[in-house]
Amino acid sequence: MKIITWNVNGIRSVYKKGFLNFIAKVKPDILCLQEIKIQPEQLEELTIPKGYHLFFNCAQKPGYSGVAVLTKEKPKLVEDKTGLVRFDQEGRFLKLTFSKFILINFYFPHGGRQKENLDYKLETYRFFLKYLNKIKNKHLILTGDFNIAHQEIDLARPKQNQNNIMFTSEERKQIDKLVGLGFVDAFRVFHKDGGHYTWWPYFALARQRNIGWRIDYCFISKPLLPRLKKTFILPEILGSDHCSAGIELNL
Repeated sequence: MKIITWNVNGIRSVYKKGFLNFIAKVKPDILCLQEIKIQPEQLEELTIPKGYHLFFNCAQKPGYSGVAVLTKEKPKLVEDKTGLVRFDQEGRFLKLTFSKFILINFYFPHGGRQKENLDYKLETYRFFLKYLNKIKNKHLILTGDFNIAHQEIDLARPKQNQNNIMFTSEERKQIDKLVGLGFVDAFRVFHKDGGHYTWWPYFALARQRNIGWRIDYCFISKPLLPRLKKTFILPEILGSDHCSAGIELNL
């Protein structure tokens, strides 16, 4: 089973840039999208690829946030509410329960360039760490835009960004705690070296120069680790300031 995550930075935008061709070429079994920036009635205007079911959680604010999942297998249950009012209003969560595993698609808050929303970001992490601690022993897949580079190897310029949002010590500790619960950063199982990123700033030809950050993840619970067959990042897939990343599991 191939599971891919991608912050599309506007689903209507990537549709104009070959989104359907991307799906036809890569053939994901499950595709998790973040920052879809669309309202439910506008989604009806988009073509759903044949053989897929679409589930979405749109932000109340038009043109902002939102997540979606395209899946070949229809889930037994879909949940889009967490109880965190602001988080729910921004459409940042989808939980799909399948017969053999549970998948959660996250779009965690950025935190703000001036850290104006850092408290909100840390609040969401504290909430979900408690939430995940209760179900950590199940077959769980956590995927999406976590908006944190965990280790120095996960960004091109760690020293220059020690105090910047997405790489502060407070944020990085949240990923430490997630790993401490028993979740595995799937990409690092097979890729121990640097230079692998999923997001690049728009300035100074950062993407062409590969001055990026790895902030989009697939975490799996330890019971799924023996079933992990492959992990990858697809920087050649254009259309957003993020690229797609994914895993293959033998389920």
